[in-house]
Amino acid sequence: MKNNKKKKSGLVQTLTRMCFGQNVAETSVLEEEQIQSPFHTVLRNIRESKLTMTGIAVFLFIFLCCVILPFFFPIDLGFQDPTQQNVRPGFSFMNVPKQLVNNAKQIDNGPVYGVGIDQDGNLYEWGNLTDKLKKLPKNMGKIEQVSAGQDHVLALNEDGEVFTWGYERLGLGRVPSEVEDLKDIKQIEAGYQTSLALTESGDVYFWGNESATDINTRKVEGKAEKIVSNPMTALCLTKDNEIICMANRETAFGAIPEEVQGRAVDVASTDKSGAALLEDGTVVVWGSNDYDIKKVPEEIQGHVTAISGGRNHLTALLDDGTAYSWGGNNNKQAKVPSSAKNLVSVTSGYYQNYGITTEGKVVTWGLKGYLMGTDALGRDIFSRLLTAGRMTMTIGAISVIISAIIGIVVGGLSGYYGGKVDMILMRLAEIVGALPFLPLAMILSAVLGNKVSDIGRICLIMVILGILSWPGLARLVRGQILAEREKEFVTAAKAMGIRESSIIFKHILPNVITVIIVNLTISFATCLLTESSLSFLGFGVTEPSPTWGNMLSGSQSSQVIGTYWWRWVFPSIALGLSTISINIIGDGLRDAIDPKSNER
Repeated sequence: MKNNKKKKSGLVQTLTRMCFGQNVAETSVLEEEQIQSPFHTVLRNIRESKLTMTGIAVFLFIFLCCVILPFFFPIDLGFQDPTQQNVRPGFSFMNVPKQLVNNAKQIDNGPVYGVGIDQDGNLYEWGNLTDKLKKLPKNMGKIEQVSAGQDHVLALNEDGEVFTWGYERLGLGRVPSEVEDLKDIKQIEAGYQTSLALTESGDVYFWGNESATDINTRKVEGKAEKIVSNPMTALCLTKDNEIICMANRETAFGAIPEEVQGRAVDVASTDKSGAALLEDGTVVVWGSNDYDIKKVPEEIQGHVTAISGGRNHLTALLDDGTAYSWGGNNNKQAKVPSSAKNLVSVTSGYYQNYGITTEGKVVTWGLKGYLMGTDALGRDIFSRLLTAGRMTMTIGAISVIISAIIGIVVGGLSGYYGGKVDMILMRLAEIVGALPFLPLAMILSAVLGNKVSDIGRICLIMVILGILSWPGLARLVRGQILAEREKEFVTAAKAMGIRESSIIFKHILPNVITVIIVNLTISFATCLLTESSLSFLGFGVTEPSPTWGNMLSGSQSSQVIGTYWWRWVFPSIALGLSTISINIIGDGLRDAIDPKSNER
């Protein structure tokens, strides 16, 4: 028996050498099975194509980012912030200079930049600075105090002189003559297009955009001890430990609780609320309750020594030298680091916080910058890009599914039955295929879009894309089934009495499914581009819901293209990489399924 097996094995090897040459290695059973399996052959061809594997890797990376990361970087569709508009990419907002980081005396900050002075009175700037902010006045001398506004800065030197630079319009370009003559200024306050100066005698001077900010300095004449400003008005702590709202009209800032009056020792303000520190170390907040800012943490009550307010959060300095922040935390401005210890002062502004320790060391927390910058409404492009990608890919995928169902059914019935059925269905496909796709989609979206909700509009776009893009797939399926229906396995299935619908979709269709997958892959990329085109033209998904198309729609002006390049570069890269990688995957699948296509 062993001899017979050896003879047979030797005969097989001899025939193999005669047919294929002397250097052909004998294949194992598993290798033979892999060679005989079309599926394994396709996988091997795909793995051997570096370009196809690169396309798969790029698309999977973009897809997973758009699916997973929005849970970690959520967006608020109603969010807008003019103080953060058109900010270039970078994380320099709190890059305190080395000369200041261990020798700080006082720090203040604007929306995207910071200013500070060291123990020797030297002034430093950092962050996203405009050209005008970089032009410091000459001969300022030793600086004792500095204050940063929206886009201008005030500085007070040891001789009581006030200097200003940055935004120059609306009266902010120079210090008024009556302020220049003062020699007893104790506090300066730069706000949103406003400037204020407080004297030792308790008088307040105001200049800047008087129409946008309601401030009446006569209400606190001769009794002001400290002032804080916000985009609407200013609050004043008087020498009698009372809080006064300096607005002429009634606002939420004017609803000051009675328990505050006569007991306040410090005052702070956010954009929509005011806060007072009482003599017993407790904090009282009034005004709007956005982000639950009125809910002062119980653990800090009775231990607060100073308070400071940002755009939507408050920070308290405690008697043990630590800090506590609460309120808005969308930019981690309320997340105090463990290194914030032994603090002697804290400053909060916009979305940043600065603490100075007893040794002069600077501790920072809050908004450092934006990975991809912001748009014209101050929204983070990175987080919107992720959500937009999920939206665009969802619309593209569902559209492809709709077109696949229609195309496979129509093409399968047409190719199998032929005759009148074929003629009717193919004429229908030609009619739909002859329709001008983009204009028709724009008309349907414009006519029906205003009558439905945002979700209904998104569903409408999916249906339009799906219904109008099936004819090509139907013709492809029809041609494939025409070739398959004459084969022996179809005749055998008919002889066994199998239903015709089962023959079409369970016996013939699996034999042509690979060609369909290739077509659907390329159609997916086409749907991404079509949806983006509709949204770009304003007939697709509308703001504030983001897609890659409507993100590009707001970047059509020459100013945006030349100056705010990040608003169109990143969405373009995401859309371009996605469509190119999908097309590469489709071409790779086609080549893997039909290797002879490379020879044509």
